[in-house]
Amino acid sequence: MKIVRKLKTGADGTVGPRVLPWKVMVVDDEPDVLRLTALNLRGFVFGDRPIELLEARSAEEAKQLLSEHSDIAMALVDVVMESDDAGLKLVEYIRKDLKNLMIRLVIRTGQPGVAPERYVIDHFDIDDYKDKTELTAQRLYTTVRNALKGYHDLQTIELNRLGLSRILDVTPDLYNLHRNKLEDYFQGVLMQLIGICKLGKSGLISTIDGLVATVDGEDIHIRAGAGDFDTLNGGDTRRQEIVRLCSQAVITHEMPDRLRNGAMVLPLQVGGSVLGFVYLEVGDKLSASDRELIQIMANQCAAALDNFRLHHSLEESYDEAIDMLGHVAEFKDSATGTHIRRIQAYTHRLALAMGCTGGEALAYAKASRLHDVGKVGIPDSILRKPGPLTDDEFAHIQRHTLIGDAVLKRSPSLAMARLVARSHHEKWNGKGYPDGLTGDAIPFVARLVAVVDVFDALVSVRPYKGAWQKDAALAQIREGIGSHFDPAIAETFANLIEKGDMDDLIMAAIQVSGRSEPCPEDSAFVTASGH
Repeated sequence: MKIVRKLKTGADGTVGPRVLPWKVMVVDDEPDVLRLTALNLRGFVFGDRPIELLEARSAEEAKQLLSEHSDIAMALVDVVMESDDAGLKLVEYIRKDLKNLMIRLVIRTGQPGVAPERYVIDHFDIDDYKDKTELTAQRLYTTVRNALKGYHDLQTIELNRLGLSRILDVTPDLYNLHRNKLEDYFQGVLMQLIGICKLGKSGLISTIDGLVATVDGEDIHIRAGAGDFDTLNGGDTRRQEIVRLCSQAVITHEMPDRLRNGAMVLPLQVGGSVLGFVYLEVGDKLSASDRELIQIMANQCAAALDNFRLHHSLEESYDEAIDMLGHVAEFKDSATGTHIRRIQAYTHRLALAMGCTGGEALAYAKASRLHDVGKVGIPDSILRKPGPLTDDEFAHIQRHTLIGDAVLKRSPSLAMARLVARSHHEKWNGKGYPDGLTGDAIPFVARLVAVVDVFDALVSVRPYKGAWQKDAALAQIREGIGSHFDPAIAETFANLIEKGDMDDLIMAAIQVSGRSEPCPEDSAFVTASGH
């Protein structure tokens, strides 16, 4: 479905397209030349856009205009003004200091002997050279038109380059989409539409997030914008009205009457589902191929949005699976239920302190919730035994690492949680279980969980021990550096504890336990029970 409607300006309140003039700067110290230029260019139109003349009587005045107008399309520059080479120095300032390669520069001089044509063309980055005596009204028209056409073509090429670059940068990550990546992709597509189809600079891409119920019955987020809509977070009346009208159009399949002349609204549609829309303010002269290209790129946007939604649906399913299995472990061993939630928080903070990205830290934290999922296969008589375990019982409880591994291996999406479940009782010196791994052979996430798991077990009440005070538990962690724990991870964790960055979690453990005591004699129980 493509919705296109051209509206006429009239008493019904519709408005025509917003037309921006081409800005042409005239730099000359002769008032007569300025007046004659303005007279000869009166009524000038190129590409359905008029021109706006900006006059400067010196190179210094021109620099001021350049600082105030970043979108000057061309400049007619006299050579001799406040100095014999003021115009040439202005050209160098524009190209080298401002690094403005887009503006078209035309040198025109009444004293060609001062600045010979061949010398100026060979040594200065200009686009044309004219003797003032040859710039009749017709010649001036031709010169300005050619310069504006060159500027417009360069704009189109640059928009294509930037848009394509943005798309190519994001495309490799389309299947690992985060919100900012999706918006970068949409912004690139919008720039491509504007560039390839030679449109103006007003357009936006918006998504309707599934008919999420809000006060007005729909929840809309602008993902990309240009021109009037390049500030996405604003709330101006016109943008709000356009979003409302476009949403109405793609839902009802009827074009509202209050959009600008030449406006296009295209739904982002996959199958029978409308996921959002593209809105563009265009002129009346788009070719059939331009419109077809716009539709193709809108379809690509819809496919990207659909991939994004499917991706996050899978992420939500993964999170639900983690939560479900975590609840199973909590139900099996209510004494460690809140322990599991604290482990998640400890792991997240520790991973960030170790320099992990936010995404990595979150993934490790989620995986940590399932470190003891294998305890579903351990008899309650062992899990809840109020004293030290026998050798047989300890061998039996060690099996929870292998049981957790077996449970989680059925789902590839739980691969990281599987590493944690199997290896969080490995020790840096190789004396852990079940595989006797040493050093860096132990998965990083399992090394994180090993430290926080022991610490939280120490400061919590268990059937076989009382709760330790923070200082005693921290001393036990430090004692295990280089033997039980990865030195770098354990040191980082200890520093966080000393700075008080984990005090809220420690207090949570104490509140659940109901007491905190110095109980170093219980350390044997912690090891023997597998915490």
